[in-house]
Amino acid sequence: MRNQLVKSMKYNESLDMMYKANDGQISKRRIRVLDVGEVSFRAYCFLRKSNRTFTNDNVLALVPIIIKERSVI
Repeated sequence: MRNQLVKSMKYNESLDMMYKANDGQISKRRIRVLDVGEVSFRAYCFLRKSNRTFTNDNVLALVPIIIKERSVI
């Protein structure tokens, strides 16, 4: 997963992410990765419209957004 985060940051690609918050709530977010650390990463969250810090262990799934889909949405 870390490799996918680094790759999306390098190529400035957005990702769809399924994320489990500390309180157990699961949300789907579209993000753009800004910085990747060992246990967490920073990303711009389009849902919250702000920069957020996410814990790697709480990420349930990451899906890259393909260019064709990006132009439709």
